[in-house]
Order: sequence, then C-alpha cells, then structure tokens
Amino acid sequence: MAIHYPVSQPWLEGRELEYVTRTVGDGWLSSQGPFVKRFEQAFADYNGIAHGVACSSGTTALTLALRALGIGPGDEVIVPEFTMIASAWAVTYTGATPVFVDCGDDLDIDVSKIEAKITPRTKVIMPVHIYGRRCDMDAIMKLAYEYNLRVVEDSAEAHGVRPVGDIACFSLFGNKIITSGEGGICLTRDPHLAGQLAHLRGMAFDSGHTFLHKKLGYNFRMTSMQAAVALAQTEQLDEILALRRDIEKRYDEGLAGISGITLMPARDVLWMYDLRAERRDELRAFLAAAGIETRLFFKPMSRQPGYLDPGWPALNASTFSEDGLYLPTYTGLTEADQTFITGKVREFYQGIQE
Repeated sequence: MAIHYPVSQPWLEGRELEYVTRTVGDGWLSSQGPFVKRFEQAFADYNGIAHGVACSSGTTALTLALRALGIGPGDEVIVPEFTMIASAWAVTYTGATPVFVDCGDDLDIDVSKIEAKITPRTKVIMPVHIYGRRCDMDAIMKLAYEYNLRVVEDSAEAHGVRPVGDIACFSLFGNKIITSGEGGICLTRDPHLAGQLAHLRGMAFDSGHTFLHKKLGYNFRMTSMQAAVALAQTEQLDEILALRRDIEKRYDEGLAGISGITLMPARDVLWMYDLRAERRDELRAFLAAAGIETRLFFKPMSRQPGYLDPGWPALNASTFSEDGLYLPTYTGLTEADQTFITGKVREFYQGIQE
C-alpha cells in the first residue's frame, strides 16, 4: 500500500518561497549570499549564543567542531552507544578514536558510566540529545571541568534545547525539526572557535594569499538558497515546537494503556515519537499495510561493522534497539491523522490477544 503517513515531512508554512525567490532574483546562489549570515545570526540569537557558523550538514558540523578544537590522531572522544552513526564518523574523520558509553533508560548517554571511560587520551565528551531528550548537561559539564575536557553537543535532533557546551552542532536535514533540505550549523560562545569553524569550513584560505592553504580545510559551506529556507524555518521555530508538543501529547493519550506498548520518557522537544513494542516487526508490517511508515531505533555503535566490539558486551542500547521504533512525527500531523495511527496500533494488539 502507498505511504499516506510518512515518518517525516517538512513544514514549509513561512517565508521559504519568498526568500528563495529573492535569492534567485538577486543572483546570490552561493555561500557568499546574504542569507547565510542572516540565518547564522538569527539561529544564534534564538539560542542566546554569540556565534553561528552554517555548513553543509550535521555531520560536517560535528567534524568542523572537533577539528576546531584540535582533535586528531591519538585523541579519544566519548560518544554514546545509542546514536546515529554520524556522531562516531565525525570522530573517525579527524583520525581520533570514538570511545562508546552505553545509554540509560531515556536513551541518552548514561552519565554515571562516562568517568570509567576517560583516559589520558580523552579530549572531548560528545553528548547526543536523543530524539529531543536533553542529556544531563549539568553532570557532563561538571565531569568536563574536573578532567579538563571540551564538550561538543550533538544537537541534531534537538532544535530548541539551549546549548551549554563549547560547541553545539545542529542538523538541518529534511527530517529534522527545522530543515533546509541539507545543512547544519555550529554554535559557540567563543569568538576564536567561531573563527576556526568558519576558516576550516571555507577551505582554509590564507588571508594573505587567495590560493595559499596552510592547513587542511573543507568545502563544507552552506549555499544562500539553503540558508534562505533555514532562516524562514528559524522564524517559525517557536510555533513548530508548540505544534509538536501537541503531537506528543496526543500520542501519549492515544497509546496509553495498550498492552504490548511501552511509552518512553517525555522529551524536552519532540523530534521523533519513540516507543518500545512487543512483536515490533509484525506491528511495523501491519502499520505499513495501512499506509503508516515507521523507523527502527538506532543500532548501537559497537554493533556497527566499522566499530565492532569483539567482546559483544551486554548493552542497554542493544535491548532498546531490538524492540524500539518511532511513529510518523511531523509538524503538519493532524489530530485525525494521529487518531487513525494510534487506532491501528491498538487494533494490532487487540487482534493478537483475541
């Protein structure tokens, strides 16, 4: 059956078309167009942070952040077991080694297990705000202070969660809370780090000579057209977050009391509505037949071929990965849509219990 309820779709109800049309009309398509700086400033101001540096994706934002902090071969970065693999890849791209820490019951990194993984080679802690749940940043910042570590927040799934680390990295991929199709942005309070992020993003051109490059840089720039969409999205962020809070509440109410479903802890902002389900794969097939798309939880990092742990430790992340999924979660989802979706979930479990 065709998908009628996708996992995600963008909310384009603001000035996106107006801004893109203006960009095309002005001929400013590249990263030199004025919308890049306008978006950087608007998103930084929204978060109460001095500096924003836009780039081509959330993954490149993380890579730039680590490079700006001087991370490279021989260094270690604390990364959650339960995350999108881009978090680990960004570390690997720098030549450093990701060191994985299991999750707690809320899927965020278990702060109580971080200290045991810190070694003299550890330079950064990278908390990831999973599905919009803010990590215990007070405890993480305390650990970072005690061990003289830097903190890079992977905020790809958490627009609206205010950053406190050295650098926060956001994704603007098409399924995120706000989007520019592809894109990302780094936020920092440190003007030196902001300068390094911008320098590395733009191929590390030397100020004294157009084609002199004294260090390895990247072409990780955001185009003016992407920034035009991102600016229009940022202008709507409060409205988007409020609409998504209503979506979370309706799912909580519609799924309450269903035997076979375990609801997850509340989210600080709603990226995806996640839950745990008995006979998950059968449920997914049943929902797909009704035109409802779902997604599996992340696969733990130490179960990924590139990071496979031969010890195969017992992990909370593995347990959650085996029975977790998330439902369609997009800003335009209506009450009627959710009534249909939750009704189908209820119908599945009633059918197998009869």
